[in-house]
Amino acid sequence: MTNLTPNQRWELACQRLHPPGVAGQPHGPYRWQASSHKITALCLLAIALAGCSGLPDQRLANEALKRGDIATAQQNYQVLADLGYTEAQVGLADIWMQSRDTEQLNKAEATYRAAAQTSPRAKARLGRLLAAKPGATDAELHEAQTLLKQAFASGDASSLTPLAMLYLQHPQSFPEVNAQQQINQWLAAGYPQAGLAQIALYRIQGTYDQHLDQVQSICKQALVSNDSCYVELATVYQKQGNTEQQAQLLKQLQNAYREGSASAQRVDGVARVLADPSLGTPDPDTAKSLLENIAPIYPAAWVSLAQLLYDFPEQGDVAQLQAYLDNGRAADQPRAELLLGKLYYDGKWLTPDAKQAEAHFLQAVDKEVAADYYLGQIYRRGYLGQVYPQKALDHLLKAARNGQNSADFAIAQLFSQGKGTQPNRLNAYVFSQLAKAQDTPQGNELAAQLDEQLPVEQRAQAQRLLQKEQAVRATLSQNALAVQTLEQDNGEETP
Repeated sequence: MTNLTPNQRWELACQRLHPPGVAGQPHGPYRWQASSHKITALCLLAIALAGCSGLPDQRLANEALKRGDIATAQQNYQVLADLGYTEAQVGLADIWMQSRDTEQLNKAEATYRAAAQTSPRAKARLGRLLAAKPGATDAELHEAQTLLKQAFASGDASSLTPLAMLYLQHPQSFPEVNAQQQINQWLAAGYPQAGLAQIALYRIQGTYDQHLDQVQSICKQALVSNDSCYVELATVYQKQGNTEQQAQLLKQLQNAYREGSASAQRVDGVARVLADPSLGTPDPDTAKSLLENIAPIYPAAWVSLAQLLYDFPEQGDVAQLQAYLDNGRAADQPRAELLLGKLYYDGKWLTPDAKQAEAHFLQAVDKEVAADYYLGQIYRRGYLGQVYPQKALDHLLKAARNGQNSADFAIAQLFSQGKGTQPNRLNAYVFSQLAKAQDTPQGNELAAQLDEQLPVEQRAQAQRLLQKEQAVRATLSQNALAVQTLEQDNGEETP
């Protein structure tokens, strides 16, 4: 078998299970009467044979998922999961957890629950899912606490951050726990993950920029055990404009990547920090160099390269941009679909085409928040030939509640202009007030205008609706941060 190609090995294994012959007839002098459970047993035996590297591979799937190659990971996990491999089923659930789609999240929860009887990893992942679950019941929150504590007691230090997030998000469910005091105790005990929990607390409180020195100190200590700190440190140095420290960090990162102690995901994350003008003076040249080094083995980097060209056109041309996107789409990268949709939406590189833009944005829905925003704008502005007000509202509200900038302003315009529907001053006022958080001249002007137009008798109702929507946003914002923490995996090793 060692001289055969992977495809030939797989074909040979299948031929041994299902010998070729005349359709509907036994093969040669033998009758193929094996029961389904015997066939399954033979499949499992074939998969276990040494040297059959072309067969579905759990390790290959784990590595593919880690480097962001969702297509390869899902293909291998699915075959093994269908054959009853618990850890492959957990791997599929990990992929579903990256979606914002309720149905896929429910599938992930059901899979984790079924596998938790025999898989410690599934039990820990279930705890993380419940801790970040939108609208979780009090019973589910306490179940999450129990599962995460058990995972931590069994040696999974990465469970500390989601446990801290649980306390931070739901103080009413855990009145006996002071999140900051708990983090202090973990820090005093010397757990590196406790520092990451402290950073998460700064983000929730909106005080990250006021604690850059503390973030730097925490991550310098935790860098050996958690490579996510490369991204945090790059962010700190970018915000501080500390080019000398940034250069030293990049050398350290590149050495760590070559030695295998830093993942391609972290290199991609650092490159995206360097290219983000909101964090400081961007360095697209260095970002491009980092991304080109990892792209051949980390598909998400192709999309990051495409985004870099989109933001900094001097870095390449449209043919190169499309080649990057083709590579990203081939690996099922939702960001590639989102960016291609933007190209057709704004006509910056390609001829505007609303229908093409819609098709690509729909491919990214429930995976990329901005996809809902752009779909909402297409339907609100009538780019498809007519206005679809309800579809516009559905997508824009979903985007706004998931933190998409400008979505509230677009909703306020929808209700105030009344294109394709009756104007609603009450709703327009509520969303214009929410849009003021972006502090843009257009948003502030619209909010002031609608404030003047709102009848006195509707003001009390408007304030109640505004407070209710703000409460929903606060919960969803914390849940989004918790999910992000889960996706980063906090240095957890995939078995």
